[in-house]
Amino acid sequence: MPLVTTKEMFQKAYEGGYAVGAFNVNNMEIIQGITEAGKEVNAPLILQVSSGARKYANHTYLVKLVEAAVQETNLPIALHLDHGDSFELCKSCIDGGFTSVMIDGSKYSYEENIALTKKVVEYAHAHGVVVEGELGQLAGIEDDVQVSEEDASYTKPEQVYDFATRTGVDSLAIAIGTSHGAYKFKPGQKPQLRFDILEEIKKNLPNFPIVLHGASSVMQDHVKMINENGGKMPDAIGIPEDMLRQAARSAVCKINIDSDIRLAVTGTIRKYFNENPSHFDPRQYLAPAREAVKEMVKHKILNVLGCDNKA
Repeated sequence: MPLVTTKEMFQKAYEGGYAVGAFNVNNMEIIQGITEAGKEVNAPLILQVSSGARKYANHTYLVKLVEAAVQETNLPIALHLDHGDSFELCKSCIDGGFTSVMIDGSKYSYEENIALTKKVVEYAHAHGVVVEGELGQLAGIEDDVQVSEEDASYTKPEQVYDFATRTGVDSLAIAIGTSHGAYKFKPGQKPQLRFDILEEIKKNLPNFPIVLHGASSVMQDHVKMINENGGKMPDAIGIPEDMLRQAARSAVCKINIDSDIRLAVTGTIRKYFNENPSHFDPRQYLAPAREAVKEMVKHKILNVLGCDNKA
C-alpha cells in the first residue's frame, strides 16, 4: 500500500464521529512506536513532520522511514507537513513525496493568508496532494511556532466559509482554546475548549474536516517520571482528554499530538539512565522509549481519538 492522502480518512472520520491522530515524528524509534501502536489497534495514522524535524532528520530519511512503516504495517498512512510557513517549503515537501501539507498563514492579515493558502492549494492539488490551512492563532511554543498569549486569537466563525471557499483548502485548523507546547495551563487554571465556537464553525462550514493543534494532554505520569529522575519541569496541565473526545465526536477529524510523545521519550530515557548510569548502548535506552511511545499512542487512539478498527 502506498502513502495516502487524508481525504478519505477525514470523510470517514466526520461521518463516524471520531478523529485521526496526527503524530509528530523526528526519528526511527518514534515512527516505529507510533505505527506499531496503530497496527495493534488497526487505526489509520497521520505522521507529520515540522520544519524543525525536517532539518534535524533530513527530508529523505524521514520519507523513507515512513514508507518503510507503511510496508511493515499495511496501514493507511498519510505523510503531512506540519506548520509549513512558506510556499517554497510546501512545494519542496510536495515534490519530495509528502501526501499532505499545512500552510500556516495565520500570522498574516486575513487577505494575505488567503492569497498564500490559495497559492499552495493550486500547486498541491495539481500534484494530487491535500492542504490544511489555519484561521486564528494558538498561543505557545513548538519548534519554529512561537505565539504569545497577547497575540493569540480565536477563530472567527463568520470567516470560515469565505476562507475555505476562496482558498480551496481540504481541512482547516482552528483556535478554540488549545495551545502549543507542554506548558499550557498553570495548576488551578481551568482548561476550557470553546465548543460554542466549534459549533458555529460547524454550522457555517458543514461537512468540512476541522483540525485541532496543540492538543497534547501533558500526561502527568511522564512529567512525574522526568522530575523524579533529575528533570525540572514546572507543574502544568494540558487539555483534558474528555474535551478532546467531545471535539472528535463533532467536526474535528484530525487531532495533533507532539508534546506527549516528547514527554514519553524523555521521561523513559531519564528513568533508564538513572537506573543504569553505566550503560551507553543507544539500543538499550531507545528501545524502552519506543515502547513508551507505543503505549501512549495506543491510549490516545482508544480513549481520545476513537479511530481504532477504522483503518
